[in-house]
Amino acid sequence: MRPGLPSAILLCLLIMGPGQTVFGGEAVTGVGPIHRLSLSQWASILPPDILVLDDPSSIEGFLDELESHPPDWATVYGQGHHDPGHDERLFNLNRERDERRAGHSVLQRRIAFRWTGELSRFDPETGGFSIALGPVVSPTKWGQVRFKPEDLPGDLRAVPSPDHLADLRRTLADGHGVELTVVFVGHLIPDESVVYDFSHDQDGLGLIMPFVRVEAIHYLLSS
Repeated sequence: MRPGLPSAILLCLLIMGPGQTVFGGEAVTGVGPIHRLSLSQWASILPPDILVLDDPSSIEGFLDELESHPPDWATVYGQGHHDPGHDERLFNLNRERDERRAGHSVLQRRIAFRWTGELSRFDPETGGFSIALGPVVSPTKWGQVRFKPEDLPGDLRAVPSPDHLADLRRTLADGHGVELTVVFVGHLIPDESVVYDFSHDQDGLGLIMPFVRVEAIHYLLSS
């Protein structure tokens, strides 16, 4: 075992076993354990082929490689949403980008991104909590980036270890929220893998939505 690693990480390594990856081709399920790890701790044990996209720098580098350069948002926006050519320019932008990235090697990369989650109702059958999900919007030089998970299971359940279950139920019963990080892992959808739009928060601000076919879901709760 590696000296200096937190015990929770060592446990994950032992569970994975020799030669096994974190996401070893298992069927996607929304029911999974709560890992008592921060995102950085979790990312440190990932296989090298998984790219974690969780800060402007990593997201911008990913888009630079995949899309080459940001759109000319000012030209596409024109005079705004009521501009007669606005919708057509936005449609053409998406169509041109879809055609350009077809077959790109980055589409074969596994990526990981996070949404926020909050524990909700306890489910005795699975021993876990249902989760209220919320997207994370990242400001970048490209515009706002919001990853979109596709093919999510119908029910998401985060299952704590037995020694933490009572504490979590007590916290919720006392009216306190319990937030956690929900990490999605998968590949960009080959067709229409990135959708361009405009933010509803600020006129002319670009919104980039990478659509990811989810292959694994992980629940992280920092100590």
